[in-house]
Amino acid sequence: MSTGLITHDEYLLHDNGPLHPERPQRLRAIWSTLVETGLWPRMAYYKPRPATAEQIAWVHEPEYIDHVRAVADEGGGSLDPDTHICPASYRIARLSAGGALVAVEAVLEGEVDNALVLTRPPGHHARPSRGMGFCLFNNIALSARAAQQRGIERVFILDWDVHHGNGTQEAFYEDPNVFFCSLHQVNWYPFSGAEDERGAGAGEGATLNLPLRPGRRDADYLQLLDEIVAPAVRAFSPELILVSAGQDTHERDPLGQMRVTNSGFGQMTRRVLDWAAEFCQGRVVACLEGGYDLEGLAGGVANIAGALLGDAEPTEPTGDLADHRGQKPENLPDIDGEDDVPHGW
Repeated sequence: MSTGLITHDEYLLHDNGPLHPERPQRLRAIWSTLVETGLWPRMAYYKPRPATAEQIAWVHEPEYIDHVRAVADEGGGSLDPDTHICPASYRIARLSAGGALVAVEAVLEGEVDNALVLTRPPGHHARPSRGMGFCLFNNIALSARAAQQRGIERVFILDWDVHHGNGTQEAFYEDPNVFFCSLHQVNWYPFSGAEDERGAGAGEGATLNLPLRPGRRDADYLQLLDEIVAPAVRAFSPELILVSAGQDTHERDPLGQMRVTNSGFGQMTRRVLDWAAEFCQGRVVACLEGGYDLEGLAGGVANIAGALLGDAEPTEPTGDLADHRGQKPENLPDIDGEDDVPHGW
């Protein structure tokens, strides 16, 4: 299988402050591990381009878009105690959303079978009228709208981040053509995603929430995918599958209480690929969401990448990220043509 990879140096410029869990080191750890494991050169690199304000308005209200831009232009600020805007954030959030749009374009044009989008800030908590939960613009929701703009009639979104994707759910709650399925920790931020939240109006039945007790392991997630999610996918018969791939369900993660392993993320991805092979010509786009332990995050993403590339065996990173932080991927663009990556490697 051929896999597209979308990421960029400029994603490091979104600055939440030195103690914030959603920090530039997240991407550096992933990049280092993809280089170390030999996965990086096996993927086709695509440079993201910024989403336009008009494209962002497919999901977000114009007044909110203008607000994010104004706060950034004024030197930065906060949308809530967790969600910050620095002077570069509006531009980088547009580039983050644009990365997801480029991935959908590449997959739907048949240039690659599937794609992995490694961006920040993440997106699935961003509601149409406000950002929250570290998220400014909703990357996965915008990618679904981009697919609809290209004539795709049925999009299935699977969100396995430990936190419910409330922004994505809100964007499509009344849309029967986008099926949103979330596996998340019960009674956990943002305290939404109950089982009885199933959509409304024409979209009733096109939302499936599976709130999980803490401590669920690989086998528990795979059982739910096989017994509950797979029948929903078959009934919906999607033309494209999108994954909000949050690695904060990892057993090492400080912001979740689940026990998914590196290998578990690969196994879940293979389930998605099986569905995609059956219903939508293998078309899958996975977008990074959460994941805040650097080793767990990087190991989980490496296993997702390996699965997307068709590897049958788990990817085994060494876990020693420090040995590889000096290895900049050869075809990763530099910021403004310069050689320096912000804050070092």
